[in-house]
Amino acid sequence: MDDVIIIGGSFAGLAGALQLGRARRKVTVLDTGLPRNRFAGHSHGLLGHDHKPPLDILAEARQQLARYPTIRLVNARADSVSGAIDDFSVLTGDGESLAARRLILSYGVADQMPDVPGFAEGWGTSIVPCPYCDGFEVADQHWGLVWSGPQSHNHVRLFHDWTDTLTLFADGHDIPPDIRADLARRNIPVVDGRIIEIAHRGGHIATVNLETGRNVAVDILFAHPRNKPSASLHESLGLGTVDTPGGIALKVDERRETSIPGIYAAGDLANPVMASVTTASSHGAMAGIFAQQSMLV
Repeated sequence: MDDVIIIGGSFAGLAGALQLGRARRKVTVLDTGLPRNRFAGHSHGLLGHDHKPPLDILAEARQQLARYPTIRLVNARADSVSGAIDDFSVLTGDGESLAARRLILSYGVADQMPDVPGFAEGWGTSIVPCPYCDGFEVADQHWGLVWSGPQSHNHVRLFHDWTDTLTLFADGHDIPPDIRADLARRNIPVVDGRIIEIAHRGGHIATVNLETGRNVAVDILFAHPRNKPSASLHESLGLGTVDTPGGIALKVDERRETSIPGIYAAGDLANPVMASVTTASSHGAMAGIFAQQSMLV
């Protein structure tokens, strides 16, 4: 029996495995090799790895984990989870049955791309969600922001640290008059009309084509499509969730433990609003440490 099975081996899952391996706990990490940020050319903000391709960082992490004899990395999907604390069972897509005292769920989320030609093709390059991840590289340029709800108003204020040139695309939404007045006060133009296509001209540049016939080019386009967990294991387990502006997230306490004792969650799965490799790695390490401490006798 493993001490911990980690389902999801990207930044959060591997960070948790590292802490557990250093504590000489027996760990199996299950991963399908499809991290959320695989579309990005570079990862930013992670100390010691700034501006490296994310897949290169993960490959190096796996190589480093190889020196810990109690860590096993398995390229497999977790099909089902059952049991309770000290006696969890995981069945993999390869038919292997695993047992563990604790679980860490870090299988991430999948972004729900709108049905707009060019959106999915530009995701991670000319269309991005996070200024902390990509803002520095396009600072002082013309940014675009697709309105996705009241949280977009907060993004307008946040973006000011990077640029003074911002265009907001209403994309068919009704923006409240008081928010429109505040945007006008900030000299931020609002472009009405639904987006029907996004064209790309290499690099970050995107041209937003509207149903009104107007086309607006920006140096980078920020958008926040909702996401959903990339697996449904939490549903079969009956774990508590919260509905955030970004999507459904697993509910965790300050120790990263879910509503079921012995099951921890980390990464975008439990924090989709402030998603970044930095927070994912930090919360993954915390989940590993707290899972280890919960097994002390």
